[in-house]
Amino acid sequence: MNDEYSQTALMAAAARAAHLVVDRAPFIFEDTLAEALLGDRAEELIGYHRAYGEHLILSGVRAQVTTRSRYTELRLAELAGFGLKQYVILGAGLDTFANRSPLAREVTVFEVDHPATQRWKRGLLTAAGVAPQDGPVFVETDFEADDLVERLVAQGFDPAEPALVSWLGVSMYLTAQAIGTTLTAVGRLAPGSELVMEYALPPALCDETATAFGQMAMAAAAERGEPWLSFFTPEELSATLAEHGLTVAEHVGQREAADPESWLSNERLLPPENCRLVRAVVPAPAA
Repeated sequence: MNDEYSQTALMAAAARAAHLVVDRAPFIFEDTLAEALLGDRAEELIGYHRAYGEHLILSGVRAQVTTRSRYTELRLAELAGFGLKQYVILGAGLDTFANRSPLAREVTVFEVDHPATQRWKRGLLTAAGVAPQDGPVFVETDFEADDLVERLVAQGFDPAEPALVSWLGVSMYLTAQAIGTTLTAVGRLAPGSELVMEYALPPALCDETATAFGQMAMAAAAERGEPWLSFFTPEELSATLAEHGLTVAEHVGQREAADPESWLSNERLLPPENCRLVRAVVPAPAA
């Protein structure tokens, strides 16, 4: 990865911003801060979507990043309604929830990422006129070496209280060992905690559109030094989660994660469906 920032995080933010420019209401997800974070690159990056927005890779990325964010933030709102107070974003990149959503005033947001990525993001927030200290708790972590729960607790996380953990756009770039280490940490959280994780399907389970999108997306990721390394069938991932103490609540495809009206108003915004979401729960101990 680039020593200063993640190109993948930048492209995801650009796609969220472009969705509000290129696509039509009702929008799948409204990230009203993403464009500002792009700074002087906003015109260039959103311009690609303006000019070539119907291209499979660009429309597919917009569908992917908006559906996963929509699903996760709706689930967070549901859990916050029941009293949940902690939200952990793993591999947060340029996620804007903590500085954008009114719901962020009801929960403590812990953004976990590589120190270089967080320094980059703080700079972008400042340049956009957003005070970084008014948003999330930044948790600098080396996922390969640090104990995730220890790093969270050191920054004020309460391990005795449940949390929602989002892990979007990350697992496909990690080895099986790194994924297992993170799942072990999540499985140690308080009962009632939930994980929303995005994962990539093996090519054999992808249809023609998903296969074409996946080939282009993986080639672009490898070119920028962030190759895809891990793939799961739903059954394989369910078993892996169970091994780490997590019970699957549901697997969700991209099309399922948005209202039908959004797809009807954006017929050319095709969800590639080579990635899915899984929601899993830390169960209460057996009596």
